[in-house]
Amino acid sequence: MSRGVEVVATGIHFAEGPVWCPGSGSQPPTVVCTSVADGALHRVDVATGAVSLVAAVGGGANAAYPASDGGFVVTQNGGIDFSRSGIYSDDPPPYRPAMPGIQRVEPAGAVSYLLDEDAIDGGFLAPNDLVADATGTLWFTDPPPHPPPPEPVGRVHALDPDGTLRTVAVAFQYCNGIGLEPGGAVVVVEADGLMRLHDDGGKEWIVEHLPHGSGDGFCVDTEGRLYVASTRAHGVAVIEPDGREVEFLEIGGPGITTNCCFGGPDGRTLYATDGIPGQLVAWEGLPTPGLPVHPWPVP
Repeated sequence: MSRGVEVVATGIHFAEGPVWCPGSGSQPPTVVCTSVADGALHRVDVATGAVSLVAAVGGGANAAYPASDGGFVVTQNGGIDFSRSGIYSDDPPPYRPAMPGIQRVEPAGAVSYLLDEDAIDGGFLAPNDLVADATGTLWFTDPPPHPPPPEPVGRVHALDPDGTLRTVAVAFQYCNGIGLEPGGAVVVVEADGLMRLHDDGGKEWIVEHLPHGSGDGFCVDTEGRLYVASTRAHGVAVIEPDGREVEFLEIGGPGITTNCCFGGPDGRTLYATDGIPGQLVAWEGLPTPGLPVHPWPVP
């Protein structure tokens, strides 16, 4: 079945990390997403497509996640030199290096580091994506910068509510998106597939090779299906918990799809960010709503 896709907003340089914000009172529903190339968070009014700046965080703002005070937590990958990436054929965005780590964006836009290079021996590599569970633990991937080295050096860390930072799994070739299944299991995009993590640091493949090639970020519905942004195939692959692809939501034309989230008043609208051409798109009326998101509890 083919579903119609709507372009919600354009002009976001290498859009990533969408977060649904339902709005309240006089505040309309919006999606906040990152601009990796501009090192910024932007807010998109989903009714009008208007884009406004939330905060400038510098470097490469890779993914965002909601915090309990109305602000956000951001994975800071340290910045990407797009002039060397081959993604932009001409006039690439300027390189804005920053310290890799985890940043806090307060509701009014103030930016600080929640976890900086001193938080872990040797510092972080290039934090990529993050998610919080029902206990308040913040999980995030820490792959190497592009291009990844031959040896598997990627890691997954967890920040517990008491402030303890743990490295929970190691030796990933390129751990990318991260999310939670309905039962609470942590899943990551690794290399060309999807991998489930165990409490003891062990790993198991859900699917080692996704049918549409490597994925980026993803979200999960209430029945455990994983909606994986398929970078080069330009769309979102719908994957059952057993690894079978059951649908592909195509955007059409050239592009690089980076991440997605559920939103809308009934939780059945899927929003996806396109790094290229730099836009936010949506599919309405998905058959199953997204899994509820647990905001990270601000200490």
